Amino acid sequence: MDSVRTLKGVGEKAEQLFHKLGITTVEELLHYYPRNYDIYEAPEKIEGLCMTKLTAVEGIIEKTPTVRRIKNLQIVTTSVRDNTGSLPVTWFNMPFLQKSLRPGSRYVLRGRLVYKGKKLMLEQPQIFTLADYDAMVNVMQPVYTLTKGLTNNAIQKAVRQALENEHYLNRREYLPNHIRRKYELAEYSYALRQIHFPNDMDSFVTARRRLVFEEFFLFILAIRRLKEANEFTRNAYPMQPGEDTDRFKEELPYRLTNAQERVWREIRQDLQGKKAMNRLIQGDVGSGKTILAVLALLETANHGYQGALMVPTEVLARQHYESITAMFEEHGISKKVMLLTGSMTAKEKRLAYESIASHETDIIIGTHALIQEKVVYDKLALVITDEQHRFGVNQRELLADKGEAVHVLVMSATPIPRTLAIILYGDLDISVLDELPANRKPIKNCVVNTSYRPQAYQFIEKEAARGHQIYVICPMVEESEMADAENVIDYAEKLRTELNDGIRIGILHGKMKPQEKNRIMEEFERNEIQVLVSTTVVEVGVNVPNATVMMVENAERFGLAQLHQLRGRVGRGKEQSYCIFVSSSDKQEIMERLDILNKSNDGFFIANEDLKLRGPGDLLGIRQSGSMEFKIGDVFSDASTLTDAAEAVSMLLSEDASLAKEENAELARFLAGYMEQNLNRLNL
Repeated sequence: MDSVRTLKGVGEKAEQLFHKLGITTVEELLHYYPRNYDIYEAPEKIEGLCMTKLTAVEGIIEKTPTVRRIKNLQIVTTSVRDNTGSLPVTWFNMPFLQKSLRPGSRYVLRGRLVYKGKKLMLEQPQIFTLADYDAMVNVMQPVYTLTKGLTNNAIQKAVRQALENEHYLNRREYLPNHIRRKYELAEYSYALRQIHFPNDMDSFVTARRRLVFEEFFLFILAIRRLKEANEFTRNAYPMQPGEDTDRFKEELPYRLTNAQERVWREIRQDLQGKKAMNRLIQGDVGSGKTILAVLALLETANHGYQGALMVPTEVLARQHYESITAMFEEHGISKKVMLLTGSMTAKEKRLAYESIASHETDIIIGTHALIQEKVVYDKLALVITDEQHRFGVNQRELLADKGEAVHVLVMSATPIPRTLAIILYGDLDISVLDELPANRKPIKNCVVNTSYRPQAYQFIEKEAARGHQIYVICPMVEESEMADAENVIDYAEKLRTELNDGIRIGILHGKMKPQEKNRIMEEFERNEIQVLVSTTVVEVGVNVPNATVMMVENAERFGLAQLHQLRGRVGRGKEQSYCIFVSSSDKQEIMERLDILNKSNDGFFIANEDLKLRGPGDLLGIRQSGSMEFKIGDVFSDASTLTDAAEAVSMLLSEDASLAKEENAELARFLAGYMEQNLNRLNL
């Protein structure tokens, strides 16, 4: 595969920046799809303006711009007028505009609308002549996820260059022709060109559907292959229901819900059945999945076997370790529990490895450190992965391969409608926890626009004064070219000026090193940080019962299922918890969609409602991370394509189960490479 460095204009420095985005080859560049498109819409009348994303107005400059200096900032102000009203305009550090913008000149100004007090104004707009802007109307400009030092324009240029070279587009079509015809799918080369630089919305939809179908098709085909292997895996560790486990369950300070009892019976049937368990437990946040994992691990240990629980973060691993150890001590259970994480010292790891290999340890809790080569288990019979969508399928397989034909239990709090879950988790039997424990206080929700921020900040101060903690979620890490959204770094600075000095504010995002992320989360857990400004990295990974407020900025940019996941970070203690969804758009359809979160705290209801509301217009810039992070597909907005892909896989395998026919030879070769390289990158 050709290096991205072979492209003209990509030198050593740019190559390193592309590498930061995970792009090392031209092939990877072509599959680095835009995260959104900037669509230049016709100018709006000033009288009807409201808070939306980028807005264009056509009008006459009313007065010579004035320039005033505040510290290192030069602020340029004027106003623009059309036949419906006048609008103040501001630019920063562009003093030359004082001479170039003359009163009476007509322009199109395109920028972000903000409130200054109760007054609406246009901030840092681009300036166009009428002719130039008219040529841009309805053109879809790709917007890519960036890294510092690499501009959107630089990525566009590199992609254009790659698309002009037929060598990179002449990959053979591996989707069988009859499938492409049946599902009316575009050719690969057309789809790749149009996904980056669409001619129009129809071309974009056509291109995207082909690439989404392909992504789902390959994934489902690979999953079916895994299922075939698992179908014939005999139960090497049969476990009859044990009295010690029953006694522990009865001594718990609470009764299991009917749903928990039902799922526990299903787990036990698997453990004593003829074939190895391969089960998914789907349960909303707070539905009680963890205690079922503890029961299964205890049952395994009571039969003389080892069990392992793998979770996505070190903080969560330590929390599980501490709570299970305390539980066992309280109930007089002598089984030894071990913690194993990447940040342990070499000596600590060596001692842990020895304890695991000699079977001094019965239950091992950890992160991906559990699947390192040096870890050797003794009679590993049960593997549990928590928040499964954070692990690739290969990681699950690697852990399972540490033993012989082990039982596999997967736990997920992602509310995926059952019809989709059956397709996506095709190699697993599915159990659903559809009932919450009676002692949970429902979270109080509100959906507001940006004008509510002052009241929100006052509320945050009150909760902090009561000793409680707060999450604030922003969609971006740092300010980005062409991105009209709040970012963690700038927002934290803004909060430091808005909130009391006594409130300590921390930041958390995915670009931080693992040790730094762990340090921040531990400080938040100990209440050394009162307000945590974060990206969705907090969606999974820590239990802070003291956190009572979740505030999500630019809530319209997230899928409802993901917002529900974020909401699950609060409401874990005895105190009343609150969730504030702040939308930067007042559009009725957006507010109606977000209002679903007001009506229900049931993740499965929300997921199904979200599914009903989605349409082609929602495909721009919406990504349901947390449920299934495909490169381009979204299991909610692309549910019908997912169903088509599953149908196509079934049809193909019914005709040619081993893909041995000549017309499927290219697909068989491609699938083999895909399973080897990509399954561990797909977050199921």
